Amino acid sequence: MIGQLYREGQLYTQEGGVEVFDHDWKSLADGVVIPHGLYDLALNIGYVHIGTSHDTSEFACEAIRQWWNKHGSQQYQTAGSILLLCDGGGSNSSRQYLFKQDLQALVNELGIEIRIAHYPPYTSKYNPIEHRLFPHLTRVCQGVIFESVEMVKDLMAKAKTQTGLKVFTAVLNQVYQTGRKVTEEFKQTMEIVFDDYLPQWNYTAKPQEV
Repeated sequence: MIGQLYREGQLYTQEGGVEVFDHDWKSLADGVVIPHGLYDLALNIGYVHIGTSHDTSEFACEAIRQWWNKHGSQQYQTAGSILLLCDGGGSNSSRQYLFKQDLQALVNELGIEIRIAHYPPYTSKYNPIEHRLFPHLTRVCQGVIFESVEMVKDLMAKAKTQTGLKVFTAVLNQVYQTGRKVTEEFKQTMEIVFDDYLPQWNYTAKPQEV
């Protein structure tokens, strides 16, 4: 949360002590930062899109859209599909058809199929992003009082490692609606192809013909 709120960790600075609230109640905050991370295994590059409203499936898909349009489509010009390794819950939940509905709309727009491989419950710690990106974002933010969204954006962009990690950050200020429902006709018209093996976690969204 943004504001004069206590955050764990130590920070070496030439400035004096900073007085903050000892509770992180939302009523004391000036706003929120919701980071959505994508990590490119081959290039060792992290992409962090920072939302300022709600962590929804629409927000998750917008982060993918922004990455592909600004980075992925230039780096992988001959790609015929995208593979995403995802956790099983949260905004890209494997159990919710709302994520699949927003994913379908995304591939229709981009014109490229997206294959999803969810990690089963309690196994997300094996997702490479948990070891190669998130800890380094946490490290650069440790003990820092978040004064603004731009401050968080600039701070996360400084995350680096000896193995050459680079991080690109962007702010998504759009307001994402909560409480949305899947449309009645989606399951009848979707182009979501489920794998024969573990279909609840593995599937591909293909662009629909107009």
